[in-house]
Amino acid sequence: MSEFWLISAPGDKENLQALERMNTVTSKSNLSYNTKFSIPDFKVGTLDSLVGLSDELGKLDTFAESLIKRMAQSVVEVMEDSKGKVPENLLANGVDLTSFVTHFEWDMAKYPAKQPLVSVVDTLAKQLAQIETDLKSRTAAYNTLKTNLENLEKKSMGNLFTRTLSDIVSKEDFVLDSEYLVTLLVIVPKPSYAQWQKTYESLSDMVVPRSTKLIAEDNEGGLFTVTLFRKVIDDFKTKAKENKFTVREFYYDEKEIKREREELSRLLSDKKQQYQTSCVALKKGSSTFPDHKVQGPLLRWLKVNFSEAFIAWIHIKALRVFVESVLRYGLPVNFQAVLLQPHKKSSTKRLREVLNSVFRHLDQVAAASVLDASVDIPGLQLGNQDYFPYVYFHIDLSLLD
Repeated sequence: MSEFWLISAPGDKENLQALERMNTVTSKSNLSYNTKFSIPDFKVGTLDSLVGLSDELGKLDTFAESLIKRMAQSVVEVMEDSKGKVPENLLANGVDLTSFVTHFEWDMAKYPAKQPLVSVVDTLAKQLAQIETDLKSRTAAYNTLKTNLENLEKKSMGNLFTRTLSDIVSKEDFVLDSEYLVTLLVIVPKPSYAQWQKTYESLSDMVVPRSTKLIAEDNEGGLFTVTLFRKVIDDFKTKAKENKFTVREFYYDEKEIKREREELSRLLSDKKQQYQTSCVALKKGSSTFPDHKVQGPLLRWLKVNFSEAFIAWIHIKALRVFVESVLRYGLPVNFQAVLLQPHKKSSTKRLREVLNSVFRHLDQVAAASVLDASVDIPGLQLGNQDYFPYVYFHIDLSLLD
């Protein structure tokens, strides 16, 4: 399962023994895989500051989770036909997310533990805010490109009445630069092909004999050319309509057609370069190493910053455990954090029962903390089935699948 429970209990002898009992029971019953979750010793500060941080960290936790979900979804959207390779692009510090969580170590370089807690939280908040700002800007640019490309592609996918004709017609299909003659495009229903061939020359005066040619078809009909004198255009259109032939308004402009084709090609190229280019051969001496994939700037940015956001999120979880453990268990700081990974979804209820049984003796301490400090402790709702006698947080990586 991609689900983790992050809990803590006081670090005194009695509770360390309780943790040992929990490990023994959950292991024998095959309920979960448990690992120690290391959290450094932070500067505690005042109770008021911890209460404020508790609320701020709760909001930051929700924000960080939402951000990494959006980034994961952006990776899925950008990779399109390569969605099967999405997991290998959603890593944290170069390893898969489960490995990062189960082997978590606090990053002292990024978030020095000797700083006041409020400074550490502020660093995390600013980092995530900047990632979100960049994400909005980059995905907006990509979505604009994608929308423009889709609009152009739609124009080439409709029927003969609505689709663009720039990729169908050619210069040779038209009489151009003539003062007197003009070539029209006429859509003829398939059942009426024979009728068109028999009647098009007589639909109006001054139609050039044998000037029609079928240049494209779809399921409903065909696109024919016909050349006539300019002064009979209106008359020809009227007679054609009476015979259920539709003159498609089109003016052959070589520059415009070239521009449209180049725009489509450019957008296709830009979109491709946003996520994955072709393999590039790397040469070393006389040897060539194929299959070196060069990723586009958006995917590269998403990979790097997804990792940064995910790492920040797990650090926030660690901070929440620290703050809530101090608020619940008191000073001096002495608690043990444990990460549990339930083996099966069906075993979570039993696992919860085991934990509540092993740590039932913490009830009075937890309840007193709520009453004395008026602290809103996550998961602790007296008289409610969601009541946990220990500090508890949930990490669900399946939301990123």
